[in-house]
Formats: sequence, structure tokens, C-alpha cells
Amino acid sequence: MSPEQPVWSGPQRVVLTSSGDPLRLRSGAELAHVEVAYETFGELAPERDNVVVVCHALTGDAHIAGEGGWWANLVGPGLAVDTDRWFVVCANLLGGCRGTTGPSSIDPATGRVHGLDFPLFEVADQVSVHRRLLDHLGIGRLHALVGGSLGGMQVLEWLLAEPERTDHAVLVATPARLTTENIAFSAVAREAIMSDPDFHDGRYAEHGVTPRRGLKVARMMAHITYVSAESLASKFGHRRVPAGPDGAPGTATLGVDFEVESYLQHQGESFLDRFDALSYLYLSRALDHFDPLGDPATPSRLARLAAHGTRVSLTSFDTDWRFSTAQSEPIVTALRAAGVEVDAVELRSPWGHDSFLLEPPGYHARVRAALDGVPAVNIR
Repeated sequence: MSPEQPVWSGPQRVVLTSSGDPLRLRSGAELAHVEVAYETFGELAPERDNVVVVCHALTGDAHIAGEGGWWANLVGPGLAVDTDRWFVVCANLLGGCRGTTGPSSIDPATGRVHGLDFPLFEVADQVSVHRRLLDHLGIGRLHALVGGSLGGMQVLEWLLAEPERTDHAVLVATPARLTTENIAFSAVAREAIMSDPDFHDGRYAEHGVTPRRGLKVARMMAHITYVSAESLASKFGHRRVPAGPDGAPGTATLGVDFEVESYLQHQGESFLDRFDALSYLYLSRALDHFDPLGDPATPSRLARLAAHGTRVSLTSFDTDWRFSTAQSEPIVTALRAAGVEVDAVELRSPWGHDSFLLEPPGYHARVRAALDGVPAVNIR
């Protein structure tokens, strides 16, 4: 392994439930068979006190560092989440399609893909699964929880569900709950998928097809919400697609005419090779229902969090209109009102919501400082 690559467990899988010990969802439904895919990076200290759990976003997975890692600019040797110091654990989400049980998994009771028979779940249920994983690994106390977007929502839910378990929490581009506009975007994405003739009421695998057109449209639309108007204009402007070797634009058509259209086509096509339509439906719906601060038990949970002394770092970005600073402010207000130590900053970035995956000035320094337990560095 090269010096730039972290110590890596490789892909791991474990079944965490049984008929005698099922996963009981918030809805009351039960899952008797839940398999979880996870990876670890770095080495666990003898005292088991250097554990950092990274929670991934909507279309991420457990492979966060090293070659092909989707957060390899943040997690790795010498980086903000330094795998030379921290033992990093990341697991694929319940409902995902990268090894953890979800609607596209085989139901052992029937031998068929779950499909739309899979019960709806909430972010709280996804966190419950990962808490079980840590119990299985013999890991109690965490040094830190880290997550961006849906990952940050998991971190918040984890803090409220088990406040004594972690000493530090890093939330990036994290809303308290989705806006009506966000729910509307998700509704259109799901409609595109479910209206595809190849969807077959979720049983498309049995027909040997996938709802590619619907999933592609869903991804294209979602990707627009992940970037900023500034970044799109800077990257593509109003440029047309060249028609031939001379580089001149062709005759106007109803097809791909502008460079930004070609870019979205590429984003949609490449997504089809790595994600499943059923997982997209279920995970996006879990996002819609996320509202932990509206839970009647939240005040008592916050009091426990404050008593434990967990430090919270929250970073937002000025061009992120998908999960804006205004959407994270209720988190800051609620935590501070309860006496939780919170460091919250909006950073300048041209890249919109995707900023949490990139390196805007000051961002990675803030993550490193939060894990070190020192005052954050704010470089605008």
C-alpha cells in the first residue's frame, strides 16, 4: 500500500439482526434480516478512544478514502480526518444499494427482491442500524461523528438519540428539516422514476430491465440543486455544443444544444451505473420526513447532550441554496438554547451544495480543528 493510502479494511459485511432480534423501525414495521456493508480506515487504538464515524450522503457509500473514495480529499493520511490518527468507520445506509439491506435486496422469506414491499424508514432507523454495527464491533464511545448533507442529518439524529456516545460532532451543509421546495424536487424525481414504463411497480429486476430514463431524469434535476448558478455560469456560460471538427455550434435542435445540457446528460448517464432506482425512492423519502427538532422528546435529549459536554461544529456555504445556512440555523438555535457548545460558520464558496465534497477555503481546517477540540480556524 502506498504511503498516500490509508490502512484499509476492505469491504466488510455483517448481518446485525435475526428473527429473534429484528430491527424495529419507527413505523412499527420489523426487519428480521439486515445486512450492513462497511469499511474502516486507519488503526484502532488499544484504548479504543480514536474512533471517528463518517456518515455518508444520499448517493454515497462506505468507501470514503483511498483510491476511488468519494471523500478522499477530506479523509486519509495527513488530511482533515487524519487516518494516521483516527480509526474511521463508514457504513452504507439502510435502504442503500451498495451492500446494505434495502428495497433492491432479496427478501430471505420469499426469495424475491423486496421492491415496494420494503417498509418505509426514517433517518432515525438508519442511525439505529449503525449504532448496532458499532456495538457489534465492540466500539462504545466515539471521538467524533462527521457528516455532510444527509450525513449531517444522521449526525444530528445520532446526537439526539444517544447523546452520551460522542465527544465531538461535525455537521456540514445540514438542514434541520427539508423545505417545501426541497420536498417538491424530491416528489418530481420520484414521479420520473415511478412513471418510467420499465419501473413495473418496483419489480423491474424480475423483468430484466431498470427504469433508466426516469432515474436519469431524477439525477439530472437533482444535480442542478447541488450546484450554484455561479458555478454553472462560470463553467458553461451560454456556450453551444460544437457541431463538427471546426468547433462551430450547429443548427438549433430540441436535443443537446448547450454545453450545460451535455454536462447534465453525462451526470445522468454515469449515475445509472452506480445507483438503484428503488434506493433513490426510499432514501429521498426518508429525507422528506426528517424533523428531529419537532420530536416531543427533543428537549430532554438536548439536555442530556449539553450535560455530556459534546462539542458541535456546523459549517454552511453561502451559495448552497439546497440546504442553505437559514435551514441550519434552527439547529444552532436549539443546541445553544440547551447549553450545547456550538461553533457555526457560513463559508464563502462558489460551488453550492457540492461545496461539502470539495475544498472551499477554511472548510477542511474547520473539520480538522473540530476533531482536535481546538477553536475553529475561519479562513474566508
